[in-house]
Amino acid sequence: MANSAFGIDLGTGNIKIYNRADNSILNEKNMIAIENKNVLFAYGDDAFEMYEKAPSNIHITYPVNNGVIADIKNMQTLLKCFINELSKGNAKGADYYIAVPTDVTEVEKRAFSDLVKGSNVKAKKIMVVEKAIADGLGLDIDVKNAQGVLVVNIGFDTTEISILSLGGIVLSKLIKIGGRKFDESIKNVIRKEYNLIIGGKTAEKVKVNLKELETEERGSVVYGRDIITGLPVEREIPTNLVDHALREHFDIIIDNIKVILERTPPELAADIYRQGVYLTGGSAQTNHLDELISKGTGLRVNLSENPAESVASGLAKVIGDEKFRSVAYAMHGMSN
Repeated sequence: MANSAFGIDLGTGNIKIYNRADNSILNEKNMIAIENKNVLFAYGDDAFEMYEKAPSNIHITYPVNNGVIADIKNMQTLLKCFINELSKGNAKGADYYIAVPTDVTEVEKRAFSDLVKGSNVKAKKIMVVEKAIADGLGLDIDVKNAQGVLVVNIGFDTTEISILSLGGIVLSKLIKIGGRKFDESIKNVIRKEYNLIIGGKTAEKVKVNLKELETEERGSVVYGRDIITGLPVEREIPTNLVDHALREHFDIIIDNIKVILERTPPELAADIYRQGVYLTGGSAQTNHLDELISKGTGLRVNLSENPAESVASGLAKVIGDEKFRSVAYAMHGMSN
């Protein structure tokens, strides 16, 4: 096997890294905890464990915001930690393939390759792959031959809606709605209806368990602080209240999918009508979202089996299969 290679999907909520050495995908929270402004205290899932519980001298953040790198220094630290972990402290020169959103500026795109360059991970070669193309490959679509494929990736901070054809991206739109907004609307509705303040982690748990609770016809039990008494309490929240709170965000996503479809050339639209929508991304499995997209667009929805890792799986194909290598490119002005 050729020299080692990593495929990086830098999500706002989670970082996914494909490691060719053992054909595995690491999937951890893209978070960092810094103590006293400059000491690395924890990273990844360990940092998330402390989130909303840490004392004021420990600052916990997501270095990626709305799908782009907001804090390059902390992101470099994180990437270095994860690569060291994956290479068991023995990071030799490797090739790096990094997924980037399409609908962002050239400067924001370049930041992704600069990140790898500046992380001191001994990168031999840094290649960039459009995120939607990697998604398509991860969903087992032969993106080089397939014509007219609609991929909707619903992440933590953003939703990327893309039309793929013949190995390229015809149209792409990035909107600032994702799992975090879903969690916020759950927090807001519980505060409004029950005078109860809950944390982001609790809201996320409610969202993830909705489908199961609805099937069992049970409400969601949450713990939080009562606004009036200031005391911690437990409440049972009906699932339909939460579903209703999520609808406005779902509707915005559906409206944006329609906007892209309206701009799609007719020949490609015919392909999309036959194939349906490919739905993926970490927040794609949110309760009723697939049904509502299908209802709103009149198209069949193909929901990815492992939506959080489809981009990383696609990068694995780019790394492992010569046929797809050409979808990766080097950023101009960078050493390849």
